[in-house]
Order: sequence, then C-alpha cells, then structure tokens
Amino acid sequence: MEIDFGELTPYERYKLMSSLIVPRPIALITTLSDDGTVNAAPFSMFNMLGEDPPIVMVSINRHEDGALKDTAVNIARSGEFVVHLCDEVIAARMHRCSARLPPNVSELIEAGLTTAASVDIAPPRIAEAPVAFECTVWETLRSDSREIFIGRVLRLHARDGLVDRETCRIRLDEYAPVGRLGAGYYATTRERFTM
Repeated sequence: MEIDFGELTPYERYKLMSSLIVPRPIALITTLSDDGTVNAAPFSMFNMLGEDPPIVMVSINRHEDGALKDTAVNIARSGEFVVHLCDEVIAARMHRCSARLPPNVSELIEAGLTTAASVDIAPPRIAEAPVAFECTVWETLRSDSREIFIGRVLRLHARDGLVDRETCRIRLDEYAPVGRLGAGYYATTRERFTM
C-alpha cells in the first residue's frame, strides 16, 4: 500500500502519523496566564532535540476555530514553561488536564494536582510529577496550524530516588513512564529488555 500525503486532508495525515509514530512521550506543560492562573495541558508532539544546548521541542496545534491554545498564548507571551514527564502514578490526572477550560480556571485544580515553586522561571511545576524541566523559549516556529516551541532547559527537578547523581543514570525500577499511542490509547514501559 502507498498513500500520497498530498491527497489527504490534514486530519487524515494526523490520524496516520500520530498512530504510527509511537509511543510518543507526553509533555504535561505548565504556564502562567496573564492573570496568574496556572495552566496545565498535555502534548504528545514533544521530544528532546539535543543536550548542548539542552533543548526540547513541543508542537501545539490550534483549536478547530484557528485560535491558539492557552499554553501557546502563555508561552508566546512570557517565554517560560515547565515540561513534566508523566508516569503511571499521574497518568489519569494528566489526561484530565486535557479538558478545555476557560483561561482563568486551572486544570491542576480540576485534576487534583498541586504545585511547587520553580527556581529560575515564574510558572510553577507539578509536585506529583516524576520529572520537571524548567524551560525558556529558545526559538519559535509557526505555521497556519500550530506553534512549535523549542525550549532551552535551565533546570531539572526529579522525584527523590529517581536519579543516581554520581553516574547521572536513571533508576529505571523507580520510573514507569507512559507514552501516547493513537486515538485514546497509551502505553506503559513495564516490559523492558536490553540489547
């Protein structure tokens, strides 16, 4: 089978690509609205791009009506955001943060998550998350359908016991991340092997 992407609608391309390029890590991002409300939303079009400088990328699509999502508005305005990686412990609450709420209502309250202060930037981090990266915007790319933010990581917060500081290795028996598959499906990383 061959499929010419030029003959597909953007939604058809999305369905195919997002169901084939899996599992994708999930960035649960916190930002601050202009009135100080903590916004939280998950995005699976996310990944690490490099370590020198330490940069990550998140691609945030627009709403169906063309309006920017609150996360994109807040990042564009302030240049600051926190990327949290999600594990099995917070997966259900991460999913609740995907609800479309007014900009002055925090998804964290609705999901039962709490905040902790960041060190280098204003948006707080999520206390329950196993990993949080404090980021500032390094570069922004735009298209008609999305905003792509490349963020420079300033600081890492990790759950106690997760990182061996002497070796800079993750204690994988302490870390059970979840990834996004297509549609409403997610994957765990319980079965692991070495090659």
